[in-house]
Amino acid sequence: MEVKQIPLNDLHVKLGGKMVPFAGYNMPVRYASDIEEHMTVRNGVGVFDVSHMGEFTIKGPHALDLIQRVTSNDASKLIDGQAQYSSLPNETGGIVDDLIVYKIKDNDYLVVVNASNIDKDWNWISKFNTKGAEMKNISDDICLFAVQGPKAAEVLQKLTKTDLKTIKYYHFAIGDFAGVPNVIISNTGYTGAGGFEIYVQKQHAEKVWNAIFEAGKDKDIKPIGLGARDTLRLEMGFCLYGNDIDDTTSPLEAGLGWITKFTKDFTNSASLKKQKEEGVKRKLVGFKMIDKGIPRHDYQIKDAQGNVIGKVTSGTMSPMLSVGIGLGYVTTQHANPGSEIFIDVRGKNLKAAVSKLPLIGQ
Repeated sequence: MEVKQIPLNDLHVKLGGKMVPFAGYNMPVRYASDIEEHMTVRNGVGVFDVSHMGEFTIKGPHALDLIQRVTSNDASKLIDGQAQYSSLPNETGGIVDDLIVYKIKDNDYLVVVNASNIDKDWNWISKFNTKGAEMKNISDDICLFAVQGPKAAEVLQKLTKTDLKTIKYYHFAIGDFAGVPNVIISNTGYTGAGGFEIYVQKQHAEKVWNAIFEAGKDKDIKPIGLGARDTLRLEMGFCLYGNDIDDTTSPLEAGLGWITKFTKDFTNSASLKKQKEEGVKRKLVGFKMIDKGIPRHDYQIKDAQGNVIGKVTSGTMSPMLSVGIGLGYVTTQHANPGSEIFIDVRGKNLKAAVSKLPLIGQ
Protein backbone atom coordinates (compact mmCIF):
# COMPACT_ATOMS: atom_id res chain seq x y z
CA MET A 1 0.00 0.00 0.00
CA GLU A 2 1.30 3.43 -0.92
CA VAL A 3 2.15 5.60 2.10
CA LYS A 4 0.78 9.13 1.75
CA GLN A 5 2.56 12.27 2.90
CA ILE A 6 0.98 15.02 4.97
CA PRO A 7 1.47 18.54 3.47
CA LEU A 8 4.24 19.56 5.91
CA ASN A 9 6.20 16.29 5.59
CA ASP A 10 9.46 18.02 4.54
CA LEU A 11 9.22 20.49 7.42
CA HIS A 12 9.00 17.64 9.95
CA VAL A 13 12.02 15.93 8.39
CA LYS A 14 13.92 19.23 8.69
CA LEU A 15 12.89 19.49 12.35
CA GLY A 16 14.46 16.08 12.98
CA GLY A 17 11.19 14.15 13.12
CA LYS A 18 11.60 10.38 12.91
CA MET A 19 9.07 9.53 10.19
CA VAL A 20 7.20 6.22 10.30
CA PRO A 21 4.19 4.84 8.41
CA PHE A 22 1.04 5.26 10.53
CA ALA A 23 -2.58 4.82 9.34
CA GLY A 24 -1.40 4.98 5.73
CA TYR A 25 0.57 8.23 6.20
CA ASN A 26 4.22 9.06 6.80
CA MET A 27 4.07 10.63 10.28
CA PRO A 28 6.56 12.00 12.84
CA VAL A 29 6.69 9.54 15.74
CA ARG A 30 9.15 11.68 17.75
CA TYR A 31 11.57 14.58 17.39
CA ALA A 32 13.60 14.12 20.58
CA SER A 33 12.41 11.63 23.21
CA ASP A 34 8.88 10.44 23.90
CA ILE A 35 9.14 11.23 27.61
CA GLU A 36 10.50 14.73 27.04
CA GLU A 37 7.72 15.46 24.53
CA HIS A 38 5.09 13.99 26.85
CA MET A 39 6.19 16.23 29.73
CA THR A 40 6.31 19.28 27.42
CA VAL A 41 2.58 18.82 26.77
CA ARG A 42 1.64 18.06 30.39
CA ASN A 43 3.57 21.07 31.76
CA GLY A 44 3.92 23.57 28.92
CA VAL A 45 2.85 23.56 25.28
CA GLY A 46 3.48 21.30 22.30
CA VAL A 47 2.14 20.98 18.76
CA PHE A 48 1.07 17.81 16.98
CA ASP A 49 0.61 17.83 13.22
CA VAL A 50 -2.38 15.52 12.88
CA SER A 51 -3.21 16.46 9.29
CA HIS A 52 -3.67 12.77 8.49
CA MET A 53 -7.12 12.89 10.13
CA GLY A 54 -10.15 12.80 7.83
CA GLU A 55 -12.72 15.57 7.40
CA PHE A 56 -16.11 15.34 5.68
CA THR A 57 -18.64 18.13 5.26
CA ILE A 58 -22.31 17.13 5.42
CA LYS A 59 -24.72 19.87 4.36
CA GLY A 60 -28.26 20.55 3.27
CA PRO A 61 -31.74 19.96 4.68
CA HIS A 62 -31.05 16.23 5.16
CA ALA A 63 -27.64 16.62 6.86
CA LEU A 64 -28.83 16.21 10.46
CA ASP A 65 -31.09 13.32 9.50
CA LEU A 66 -28.11 11.44 8.04
CA ILE A 67 -25.86 12.19 11.04
CA GLN A 68 -28.59 11.00 13.42
CA ARG A 69 -29.02 7.83 11.37
CA VAL A 70 -25.35 6.78 11.43
CA THR A 71 -24.02 8.10 14.79
CA SER A 72 -24.74 6.86 18.30
CA ASN A 73 -24.84 10.26 20.03
CA ASP A 74 -27.73 12.74 19.70
CA ALA A 75 -26.56 15.45 17.29
CA SER A 76 -29.93 17.22 17.50
CA LYS A 77 -28.75 18.62 20.85
CA LEU A 78 -25.84 20.50 19.24
CA ILE A 79 -25.89 24.29 19.07
CA ASP A 80 -23.92 26.32 16.50
CA GLY A 81 -20.24 26.24 17.43
CA GLN A 82 -20.48 23.01 19.42
CA ALA A 83 -18.68 19.69 18.86
CA GLN A 84 -19.70 16.22 19.96
CA TYR A 85 -17.75 13.00 20.46
CA SER A 86 -19.64 10.09 18.90
CA SER A 87 -19.32 6.70 17.23
CA LEU A 88 -20.47 5.00 14.04
CA PRO A 89 -21.99 1.69 15.16
CA ASN A 90 -21.94 -1.17 12.65
CA GLU A 91 -24.76 -3.67 12.11
CA THR A 92 -23.16 -6.49 14.12
CA GLY A 93 -22.64 -4.81 17.52
CA GLY A 94 -19.22 -3.25 16.89
CA ILE A 95 -17.90 0.19 15.96
CA VAL A 96 -17.00 1.37 12.45
CA ASP A 97 -15.10 4.35 13.96
CA ASP A 98 -15.17 6.98 16.65
CA LEU A 99 -15.46 10.57 15.44
CA ILE A 100 -16.25 14.18 16.27
CA VAL A 101 -19.28 15.97 14.83
CA TYR A 102 -19.01 19.79 14.55
CA LYS A 103 -22.14 21.86 14.05
CA ILE A 104 -21.17 24.95 12.03
CA LYS A 105 -24.82 26.07 11.74
CA ASP A 106 -28.16 24.53 10.78
CA ASN A 107 -27.76 22.19 7.77
CA ASP A 108 -23.95 22.53 7.91
CA TYR A 109 -21.77 19.99 9.74
CA LEU A 110 -18.14 18.91 9.77
CA VAL A 111 -17.31 15.31 10.69
CA VAL A 112 -13.75 14.43 11.73
CA VAL A 113 -12.71 10.76 11.48
CA ASN A 114 -9.62 8.64 12.05
CA ALA A 115 -7.01 8.60 9.30
CA SER A 116 -6.99 4.81 8.95
CA ASN A 117 -10.76 4.79 8.38
CA ILE A 118 -11.29 7.67 5.91
CA ASP A 119 -12.42 5.50 2.97
CA LYS A 120 -14.23 3.01 5.20
CA ASP A 121 -16.19 5.77 6.99
CA TRP A 122 -16.98 7.62 3.75
CA ASN A 123 -18.41 4.45 2.22
CA TRP A 124 -20.31 3.60 5.40
CA ILE A 125 -21.97 7.02 5.78
CA SER A 126 -22.66 7.20 2.02
CA LYS A 127 -24.50 3.87 2.21
CA PHE A 128 -27.15 5.48 4.44
CA ASN A 129 -27.34 8.77 2.53
CA THR A 130 -30.63 7.86 0.86
CA LYS A 131 -32.17 11.35 1.09
CA GLY A 132 -29.39 13.21 -0.70
CA ALA A 133 -27.46 15.12 1.97
CA GLU A 134 -24.54 16.98 0.35
CA MET A 135 -21.39 15.10 1.34
CA LYS A 136 -17.85 16.17 0.50
CA ASN A 137 -14.55 14.57 1.50
CA ILE A 138 -12.19 17.49 2.20
CA SER A 139 -9.52 15.43 4.00
CA ASP A 140 -6.78 16.27 1.48
CA ASP A 141 -7.48 20.03 1.68
CA ILE A 142 -7.32 20.47 5.46
CA CYS A 143 -4.38 20.53 7.85
CA LEU A 144 -4.95 20.01 11.56
CA PHE A 145 -2.62 21.13 14.34
CA ALA A 146 -3.32 20.08 17.94
CA VAL A 147 -1.75 22.73 20.19
CA GLN A 148 -1.90 21.13 23.61
CA GLY A 149 -0.82 21.89 27.16
CA PRO A 150 -1.56 24.36 29.98
CA LYS A 151 0.24 27.20 28.17
CA ALA A 152 -1.49 26.61 24.79
CA ALA A 153 -4.23 29.25 25.19
CA GLU A 154 -1.73 31.95 26.16
CA VAL A 155 0.38 31.24 23.06
CA LEU A 156 -2.54 31.03 20.63
CA GLN A 157 -4.26 34.15 21.95
CA LYS A 158 -1.42 36.22 20.43
CA LEU A 159 -2.53 35.07 16.97
CA THR A 160 -6.26 35.81 17.04
CA LYS A 161 -8.77 38.45 18.15
CA THR A 162 -11.20 35.66 19.05
CA ASP A 163 -11.31 35.50 22.85
CA LEU A 164 -10.20 31.92 23.52
CA LYS A 165 -11.52 32.08 27.09
CA THR A 166 -15.06 32.19 25.67
CA ILE A 167 -14.63 28.89 23.77
CA LYS A 168 -15.79 26.22 26.20
CA TYR A 169 -14.61 22.59 26.11
CA TYR A 170 -15.98 20.84 23.00
CA HIS A 171 -16.95 24.15 21.43
CA PHE A 172 -15.25 26.06 18.61
CA ALA A 173 -15.09 29.38 16.82
CA ILE A 174 -14.32 30.26 13.20
CA GLY A 175 -12.22 33.37 12.68
CA ASP A 176 -8.98 34.99 11.62
CA PHE A 177 -5.92 33.21 12.97
CA ALA A 178 -2.31 34.19 12.21
CA GLY A 179 -3.64 36.44 9.43
CA VAL A 180 -5.55 33.59 7.80
CA PRO A 181 -9.37 33.83 7.53
CA ASN A 182 -11.92 31.08 8.27
CA VAL A 183 -9.77 29.02 10.60
CA ILE A 184 -11.60 26.64 12.97
CA ILE A 185 -10.28 27.08 16.53
CA SER A 186 -11.63 24.15 18.53
CA ASN A 187 -11.35 23.51 22.27
CA THR A 188 -10.76 19.80 21.76
CA GLY A 189 -7.77 17.49 21.87
CA TYR A 190 -6.82 13.98 22.90
CA THR A 191 -4.28 14.64 25.64
CA GLY A 192 -6.24 15.78 28.70
CA ALA A 193 -3.74 18.64 29.02
CA GLY A 194 -6.03 21.36 27.65
CA GLY A 195 -5.47 23.34 24.47
CA PHE A 196 -6.98 23.80 21.03
CA GLU A 197 -7.10 22.16 17.63
CA ILE A 198 -6.57 24.40 14.61
CA TYR A 199 -8.15 23.45 11.25
CA VAL A 200 -6.64 25.35 8.33
CA GLN A 201 -6.65 25.07 4.53
CA LYS A 202 -3.46 23.30 3.46
CA GLN A 203 -2.16 26.25 1.40
CA HIS A 204 -1.92 28.26 4.66
CA ALA A 205 -0.58 25.40 6.79
CA GLU A 206 3.10 26.30 6.85
CA LYS A 207 2.38 29.96 7.58
CA VAL A 208 0.14 29.01 10.51
CA TRP A 209 2.59 26.38 11.86
CA ASN A 210 5.45 28.91 11.80
CA ALA A 211 3.28 31.59 13.44
CA ILE A 212 2.37 29.23 16.29
CA PHE A 213 6.04 28.43 16.93
CA GLU A 214 7.02 32.10 16.79
CA ALA A 215 4.26 32.95 19.29
CA GLY A 216 5.33 30.13 21.60
CA LYS A 217 9.07 30.77 21.58
CA ASP A 218 9.07 32.28 25.09
CA LYS A 219 7.10 29.26 26.36
CA ASP A 220 9.60 26.74 24.95
CA ILE A 221 7.03 25.35 22.53
CA LYS A 222 8.04 22.09 20.83
CA PRO A 223 6.79 19.83 18.02
CA ILE A 224 5.41 16.58 19.43
CA GLY A 225 5.26 13.15 17.78
CA LEU A 226 2.81 10.26 17.79
CA GLY A 227 4.77 8.43 20.50
CA ALA A 228 3.87 11.04 23.12
CA ARG A 229 0.35 11.37 21.71
CA ASP A 230 -0.17 7.71 22.55
CA THR A 231 1.15 7.90 26.13
CA LEU A 232 -0.79 11.13 26.80
CA ARG A 233 -4.13 9.67 25.64
CA LEU A 234 -3.47 6.43 27.53
CA GLU A 235 -2.91 8.25 30.84
CA MET A 236 -6.39 9.74 30.30
CA GLY A 237 -7.93 6.40 29.33
CA PHE A 238 -8.98 7.67 25.89
CA CYS A 239 -9.68 4.92 23.33
CA LEU A 240 -7.56 4.44 20.22
CA TYR A 241 -9.44 2.96 17.26
CA GLY A 242 -7.90 -0.32 16.14
CA ASN A 243 -6.58 -1.03 19.65
CA ASP A 244 -9.28 -0.42 22.26
CA ILE A 245 -12.30 -0.21 19.98
CA ASP A 246 -12.94 -1.82 16.60
CA ASP A 247 -15.53 -3.64 14.49
CA THR A 248 -15.93 -6.31 17.21
CA THR A 249 -16.25 -4.14 20.34
CA SER A 250 -19.59 -2.65 21.32
CA PRO A 251 -19.73 0.96 22.53
CA LEU A 252 -21.29 -0.30 25.78
CA GLU A 253 -18.43 -2.75 26.42
CA ALA A 254 -15.98 0.07 25.69
CA GLY A 255 -17.47 2.37 28.33
CA LEU A 256 -18.99 4.59 25.64
CA GLY A 257 -22.56 4.30 26.90
CA TRP A 258 -22.43 8.07 27.49
CA ILE A 259 -22.26 8.67 23.72
CA THR A 260 -24.89 6.02 22.94
CA LYS A 261 -28.31 7.69 23.14
CA PHE A 262 -31.43 5.60 22.76
CA THR A 263 -33.66 8.67 22.36
CA LYS A 264 -33.49 8.07 18.58
CA ASP A 265 -33.07 5.22 16.10
CA PHE A 266 -29.61 4.66 14.67
CA THR A 267 -27.69 1.75 13.14
CA ASN A 268 -28.11 -1.34 15.33
CA SER A 269 -29.73 0.71 18.13
CA ALA A 270 -32.31 -1.99 18.96
CA SER A 271 -29.72 -4.69 19.69
CA LEU A 272 -27.45 -2.26 21.55
CA LYS A 273 -30.43 -1.23 23.70
CA LYS A 274 -31.08 -4.92 24.44
CA GLN A 275 -27.41 -5.32 25.37
CA LYS A 276 -27.71 -2.39 27.77
CA GLU A 277 -30.77 -3.93 29.42
CA GLU A 278 -29.20 -7.39 29.71
CA GLY A 279 -25.76 -6.12 30.73
CA VAL A 280 -22.42 -6.69 29.01
CA LYS A 281 -20.22 -9.72 29.69
CA ARG A 282 -16.93 -7.85 29.39
CA LYS A 283 -15.81 -4.29 29.97
CA LEU A 284 -12.92 -2.07 28.94
CA VAL A 285 -11.04 -1.03 32.08
CA GLY A 286 -7.97 0.99 32.95
CA PHE A 287 -5.34 -0.57 35.17
CA LYS A 288 -2.04 0.23 36.87
CA MET A 289 0.75 -2.25 37.41
CA ILE A 290 1.61 -3.15 41.02
CA ASP A 291 4.48 -5.47 40.09
CA LYS A 292 7.22 -3.99 37.94
CA GLY A 293 6.58 -4.47 34.24
CA ILE A 294 5.16 -2.87 31.12
CA PRO A 295 1.89 -4.19 29.69
CA ARG A 296 1.63 -4.36 25.89
CA HIS A 297 -1.13 -4.80 23.30
CA ASP A 298 -2.53 -8.38 23.20
CA TYR A 299 -0.91 -9.54 26.49
CA GLN A 300 -3.28 -11.89 28.34
CA ILE A 301 -5.06 -10.71 31.49
CA LYS A 302 -5.58 -13.42 34.15
CA ASP A 303 -7.24 -13.84 37.53
CA ALA A 304 -5.46 -14.95 40.71
CA GLN A 305 -5.96 -18.61 39.73
CA GLY A 306 -4.28 -18.07 36.35
CA ASN A 307 -7.49 -18.23 34.29
CA VAL A 308 -7.52 -15.96 31.22
CA ILE A 309 -10.17 -13.24 31.79
CA GLY A 310 -9.29 -10.84 28.98
CA LYS A 311 -6.50 -9.11 27.12
CA VAL A 312 -4.59 -5.83 27.08
CA THR A 313 -5.60 -3.48 24.25
CA SER A 314 -3.14 -0.65 25.00
CA GLY A 315 -0.22 -0.48 27.40
CA THR A 316 2.80 1.66 28.20
CA MET A 317 5.00 3.07 30.93
CA SER A 318 3.32 6.22 32.26
CA PRO A 319 5.75 9.17 32.24
CA MET A 320 3.66 10.91 34.93
CA LEU A 321 3.32 7.92 37.29
CA SER A 322 6.50 5.99 36.43
CA VAL A 323 4.52 2.74 36.49
CA GLY A 324 3.09 0.52 33.77
CA ILE A 325 -0.49 1.39 32.80
CA GLY A 326 -2.96 0.04 30.31
CA LEU A 327 -6.45 -0.52 29.00
CA GLY A 328 -7.97 -3.91 28.41
CA TYR A 329 -11.17 -5.92 28.28
CA VAL A 330 -11.95 -8.12 31.29
CA THR A 331 -14.97 -10.15 32.37
CA THR A 332 -17.51 -7.93 34.12
CA GLN A 333 -16.93 -9.44 37.58
CA HIS A 334 -13.28 -8.28 37.42
CA ALA A 335 -14.08 -4.78 36.15
CA ASN A 336 -14.59 -2.93 39.45
CA PRO A 337 -11.93 -0.37 40.47
CA GLY A 338 -9.52 -2.00 42.89
CA SER A 339 -10.00 -5.51 41.43
CA GLU A 340 -6.76 -7.48 41.42
CA ILE A 341 -5.74 -8.75 37.98
CA PHE A 342 -2.56 -10.25 36.55
CA ILE A 343 -0.86 -9.39 33.27
CA ASP A 344 1.03 -12.17 31.52
CA VAL A 345 4.30 -10.42 30.64
CA ARG A 346 6.51 -12.90 28.78
CA GLY A 347 5.26 -15.88 30.80
CA LYS A 348 5.23 -14.13 34.19
CA ASN A 349 1.91 -13.21 35.81
CA LEU A 350 2.49 -9.70 37.15
CA LYS A 351 0.04 -8.13 39.57
CA ALA A 352 -2.01 -5.07 38.58
CA ALA A 353 -5.14 -3.33 39.84
CA VAL A 354 -8.17 -2.04 37.92
CA SER A 355 -8.23 1.73 38.25
CA LYS A 356 -10.75 4.50 37.64
CA LEU A 357 -10.14 6.74 34.62
CA PRO A 358 -8.29 8.96 34.02
CA LEU A 359 -5.33 6.92 35.25
CA ILE A 360 -3.43 10.06 36.28
CA GLY A 361 -6.49 11.55 37.97
CA GLN A 362 -6.13 9.93 41.38
